[in-house]
Amino acid sequence: MTTPPAAPLRIGLLGTGPWARNTQAPALASHPGVVLSGVWGRRPEAANALATAHGTKAYTGDAGVDELLAASDAVAFALPPDIQAPLAARAAAAGCHLLMDKPVATTVAGAREVAEAADRAQVASVVFCTMRFAQPTAAWIAEQAARGGWFTARAQWIGALYAPGAESEYAASPWRRDKGGLWDVGPHALSVLLPVLGDVTELTAARGPADATHLILRHTSGASSTVTLALDAPLGAAGTEVEFRGEAGVATLPGGGDAVGSFRAAVDALLDAVRTGVPHPCDVRFGLRLTELLTEAEAAARS
Repeated sequence: MTTPPAAPLRIGLLGTGPWARNTQAPALASHPGVVLSGVWGRRPEAANALATAHGTKAYTGDAGVDELLAASDAVAFALPPDIQAPLAARAAAAGCHLLMDKPVATTVAGAREVAEAADRAQVASVVFCTMRFAQPTAAWIAEQAARGGWFTARAQWIGALYAPGAESEYAASPWRRDKGGLWDVGPHALSVLLPVLGDVTELTAARGPADATHLILRHTSGASSTVTLALDAPLGAAGTEVEFRGEAGVATLPGGGDAVGSFRAAVDALLDAVRTGVPHPCDVRFGLRLTELLTEAEAAARS
């Protein structure tokens, strides 16, 4: 007897900004294993426009959150982190699986609230750290983790969102302006380093020019790493590099895939976690650990 195919997972989207418009909504609407069950936004006109573009229903207001949760098996987030966190805890309590953006929150208490809510409700979760889902970077990270024997690593995630002549929709984001590169691109760097070198056992941090932050990390493998993070660099300084050095020589991070394809891979990971009950390595607990490390780094840089 043929096993019937699994029903598509109904995933609602909370958020209507550039990231939702450019990445989440197109990825969810085009995924064969998903039904985009609705779009919630704080601005009714934005929610209506995005929902109409993808053939789904718009929700707004506080009551609209509960209505979307009731119509969904899971929810994806395209919201500032400290708006995302309490809504994610609310969604978990309603029995919805979670597809969150990084960082989960900018306070340890906020991130822990989500992690504990997900544990209590026994819902699956995935945090979208792009490099862990983009191809070929996801395969490259797994390859370096399996290889082992690393002595040290260097990561530079340097953006120029606010430089004269720069054109980015994300430059208008108040939370990015307030929290800087440490919180916006820091999760990307850590999400590459930790699966290869192990968790962080020691951390020091110092401020650089503009919003730049420099980290020195020691990992459970015994290896060390250095990290430079910024959003407010000159245009000519922008770029991303990750390099591991060890017994096998030097390994350099390849270029990543497109954002929509990467987010579809994150949806695949959530579907797999829902189906199997096996937590994904980039789940909300990992998101909590990233928030703990970034909070520690922020305090160390200030001191």
